[in-house]
Amino acid sequence: MAPKARATAAKATTRATPTTRARSEERRAEILRAAFEVIAERGYRGASLGAVAERVGLTQQGLLHYFPTKDALLVAVLEARDQWDAVPSNEIRLDLLGSLVEYNAMRPGIIQTFSALLGESVTDGHPAREYFTERYGSVREKFAAVLRVEYGERLPGGLAPEAAAPLLVAVMDGLQYQWLLDPESVDMAGAFRDFLALLDGGGR
Repeated sequence: MAPKARATAAKATTRATPTTRARSEERRAEILRAAFEVIAERGYRGASLGAVAERVGLTQQGLLHYFPTKDALLVAVLEARDQWDAVPSNEIRLDLLGSLVEYNAMRPGIIQTFSALLGESVTDGHPAREYFTERYGSVREKFAAVLRVEYGERLPGGLAPEAAAPLLVAVMDGLQYQWLLDPESVDMAGAFRDFLALLDGGGR
């Protein structure tokens, strides 16, 4: 190729790079959405890379270009969910947790995927086990801090914030499971508000 032609080709490649990058990110996001759907339907164990690839019109080999392993895809799915739910620690308040529960009721697909992965992660060797173990440790610490800001060193019922935090987490996640199984009978947001009232000694 002549020098002038090579220079022209190089410029064209440079100009195309941002577009190519944007398309790649769009495709990754599309794959993650498909993975959410497949995991929600089949669980992580039953979800295959082939099923995800088919849903986005790729071959399995094409999918591996974006996520080289199934575990890598799972990690990306969990990270994407965390990004969607990210709230700075200094902005978390007890009343905002109630709003988060209401928000979750409007996106059953994401909650179903998270709950399916959580349930499976308790088994030995599951690739999400470490993620959920670390996540729960972090959430308990954050919730203890939220409760301390709201109530001080003791809640109205006498519990320390560190003792009440695991209960708060358990209620949030436990309600999600009950709601997913029977949404017509379980008012997830209402039940969580009732629990906050119990924490407040019945006065909330």
